[in-house]
Amino acid sequence: IAHVATRHAVPVGFWRAVGHSHNAFFIESFIDELAHEAGADPVAFRLAMLSGMPRHAAVLRHAADKAGWGTRPLPAGRARGVALHESFDSIVAEVVEVSIASDGRTPRVHRVVCAIDCGTVVNPGIVAQQMESGVVFALSAALWGRIDIERGVVRQRNFPDHPLLALKDTPAIETHIVASERHPGGVGEVAVPPLAPALGNALFSAIVHGRSG
Repeated sequence: IAHVATRHAVPVGFWRAVGHSHNAFFIESFIDELAHEAGADPVAFRLAMLSGMPRHAAVLRHAADKAGWGTRPLPAGRARGVALHESFDSIVAEVVEVSIASDGRTPRVHRVVCAIDCGTVVNPGIVAQQMESGVVFALSAALWGRIDIERGVVRQRNFPDHPLLALKDTPAIETHIVASERHPGGVGEVAVPPLAPALGNALFSAIVHGRSG
């Protein structure tokens, strides 16, 4: 993996999960593309590469099991996608369940199942709240997050031009904590990176494969 530093006239600032957000999207989307080319199940494909990373494998299995991956069929028209990422000393896997509206373009996210190994947990309720808020933040960004600049001026002025996820569009969010005795890891940002790739992978499954996980 390499990067090239560039100069840009538009100033940028920090974003929740910083570089983990887009890096997780690139990597986990590519992993699903490889699984597709190999004709392999996305979860099984990942697990085959995690033999030396038991914590990652445990988190991925936990999320897949709780989501019913490969064991509980989805309603017609729905599909699942998965992503796994480590950031801030915590490991998170997310399974996103989606459908596509009759217009063939608009996605609807019905359920997000999160599994996290964040080391020793002091307050499980706080972990769940942070995971939920991270999913809402990341889903807002994935569905509507964009900034347009016209003649040097940002076009979006307020929330009518830059919508956030509404309660009616918020999916059911489940958080499952994997028991661990390691030192405490982060929970404030770690739900963000896996969301967009899991969503994209679910949409890929829905559109290209026409089947669910």
